[in-house]
Amino acid sequence: MHIRRPIPAHQIKLLIFDLDGTLIDSRQDLANSVNAALRFLGRKELPLNLIASMVGDGAPVLINRALGENADAAEVRRGLEFFLNYYREHKLDYTHLYDGIPEALDAMQGANGTQRTMSVLTNKPVVPSRAIVDALGIASRFVSVYGGNSFATKKPDPLGLATILSETGVLPEEAIMIGDSHVDVQTGRNAGTWTCGVTYGFSPDSLREVPPDILFDTPQELATLLEPETL
Repeated sequence: MHIRRPIPAHQIKLLIFDLDGTLIDSRQDLANSVNAALRFLGRKELPLNLIASMVGDGAPVLINRALGENADAAEVRRGLEFFLNYYREHKLDYTHLYDGIPEALDAMQGANGTQRTMSVLTNKPVVPSRAIVDALGIASRFVSVYGGNSFATKKPDPLGLATILSETGVLPEEAIMIGDSHVDVQTGRNAGTWTCGVTYGFSPDSLREVPPDILFDTPQELATLLEPETL
């Protein structure tokens, strides 16, 4: 655990989670889907870890990054369409919750006898996001699951997070954004919430560039977020 700014656990009413790299390990299915699109376009496949490092800004940006700077708009469109169709069918081939996530959600939601509201805000398209959360048995824990196409803008724009705050009647200083990349931290900053980073996900290096208020290395550590000893 690394603390830059202590979280006032007593005032936190809302927890907003990123999905990929935070709650779920989806890197294999995402990599397989990207590489299927690259094969379809006659391109060489990319290593799993490289593809994982490209995740976080939504499917269009992911395909753009995978194809590189020389890809034209038509190729990107074809690749994105193929990727989305392929991923729709294969999103749960290997994807699973990180070990300890169900227990961490329970611990954070009810820490110190206070029942908190929880939501998901991801840049992944909303339909597969909700399907994955449902299939992995955690959908009932969240009042909402929003994706990258739920709003006019994606993270780090604060629109999605601001919408969740408005819908739940929670003030920014009563909420915390939890994610595995600088995108999530910047989203929280832009919306005025507290921020929590996790290094077990896809983009731990990016958290050095944009450090969160508090940083955890495992889901088991994350479970202690709102316990008194983290203050």
